[in-house]
Amino acid sequence: MSIQTRRERERAERERLIVAAARELAEAEGWDAVTTRRLAAEIEYSQPVLYSHFKGKDAIMAAVAEEGFAELAAELRAARAGAPEGRAALAAVGEAYTAFARRRPALYDAMFTLTVGLPFATPEAPEALREAFGELAGAVTPVAAEGEDPALLTETYWAGLHGLVTLMRSGRLPEEAHDRRLALLCSRFQRYGGAGAP
Repeated sequence: MSIQTRRERERAERERLIVAAARELAEAEGWDAVTTRRLAAEIEYSQPVLYSHFKGKDAIMAAVAEEGFAELAAELRAARAGAPEGRAALAAVGEAYTAFARRRPALYDAMFTLTVGLPFATPEAPEALREAFGELAGAVTPVAAEGEDPALLTETYWAGLHGLVTLMRSGRLPEEAHDRRLALLCSRFQRYGGAGAP
């Protein structure tokens, strides 16, 4: 193994360590507790070493968010693959999405609530973001009625899921009715769907 390869591997490992420490700290204490000084102490590197990998907290949060999108895409893919197309797939993806958000609130905030500078809905969007959206679209497109724009319908479904998660987390919607709300959202999307919605 060359010295260059070893250095690249060590650099990538330090970046993974920084991102993992940021995630753990955010989940335990919230994003306000995540500072470059605190992270440097957590990973036992100096702040200049941390800054040699990331420009600051926002860049670290963007890396956390991107990692989160990759994980969300994998969970949505598994949910969609485990259900038949149409209503069952839409419901399975909706449940996987909301379960992800409820299990990992700080990660979800980095992905969807806090400003992290990742481009959405553009060709410059990172692959992980496009994959996660693609999994949502894969569940929504089969229930789209003829002539409907599947991308816009997917955005609307995503907005509905995000709204449920956000309102429930803030205490504005009671937790105990979540399953009924999710079923209602899915049924409204399916009601007007085409042949793909059995």
